[in-house]
Amino acid sequence: MIGKDTLSKLFPTHSSLAVFVTYMGMFVAQGMLVTASRNGSSSYSYNTVTVVLLTEMLKLVFSSIIYFKDASVRSLFEGVYKYRWVLLLYLVPATLYCLYNNLSFLSLAYFDPTTYFMFMQIRLLLTGLIYQILFKKTLSSKQWFSLALLTVGCMVHAGGTSSEAANSKDGGTNLTQLFMGCVFVLIQVLCSVCAGVYNEYLIKKEGAEIHIMIQNVFMYIDSILCNVILLGVKGDLASAFSFSSLGSINQNLVLILILNNSVLGIITSLFLKKLNSILKAFASALELVFTALLSVPILGIPLTLHTVLALCLISVAVVMYAQNPVQSQKSDSEKKEILPSKV
Repeated sequence: MIGKDTLSKLFPTHSSLAVFVTYMGMFVAQGMLVTASRNGSSSYSYNTVTVVLLTEMLKLVFSSIIYFKDASVRSLFEGVYKYRWVLLLYLVPATLYCLYNNLSFLSLAYFDPTTYFMFMQIRLLLTGLIYQILFKKTLSSKQWFSLALLTVGCMVHAGGTSSEAANSKDGGTNLTQLFMGCVFVLIQVLCSVCAGVYNEYLIKKEGAEIHIMIQNVFMYIDSILCNVILLGVKGDLASAFSFSSLGSINQNLVLILILNNSVLGIITSLFLKKLNSILKAFASALELVFTALLSVPILGIPLTLHTVLALCLISVAVVMYAQNPVQSQKSDSEKKEILPSKV
């Protein structure tokens, strides 16, 4: 069991625990909203690129409004100009997140939310590896074992999915769809891991002295730019803001989806500020458990034996990791604050 001392190691403050729980809840809701927005179809009745771009714009608006609670509009522009080199650095995670967000719609068209989150857990091992490189922090053997066990849980479910596809009457088509879905998810995993760890690195290292909401402004300015460039390359820039595209998102589920994803972006930045990428990856595993359980009554997606076994393995891995978690990397500015003064 996870005791009080263990929880204090995982979550140093009450606010960090609140961010963790909020992040999980909103991420679970996002996957289910995307699936529900298809209305039982394999395609979307709205322009997904328009949804992604509008979401990034709303994130920029929310970040600015939150910043204005503590500072002036002028100070925001001064901060953007002063730290413009960090704005350029944010082009890296912004580009990766741009690909990730657009691919999520394609991936969820091939998999139900539970299967999708299962496959996405492959990012755990990659997160551990990249985290070690960027933060020069070696993970213990127990931490690596918990990450590996979590990955095995994902593979158990993946094996069940491929077996069902092979045994179905339309096996050839399903196997092709499974392959295509796996390709999209694999690209998403690479984008997610690299963007997430590098984003944490920027927040706690390169941009440690910059207000977190200004860093969000950097991220979403670059993200909007990346999405516009992507639309331009695809030749969809004009159609993304046509009356038909804008009219297609005038649905309650889609509007809620945009709002949820916008707030989730803000919560994610606070997560990386207060916690770390490793714990963020484990949060995704817990999201998987709740998604699987909630999908039964809400979406009518049954639990299979492979899914139940995988959920058990994931639960054990989470408890094991909780007993020996990676301590959150403090930002350079935070380190300066806790250093004892010279006498």
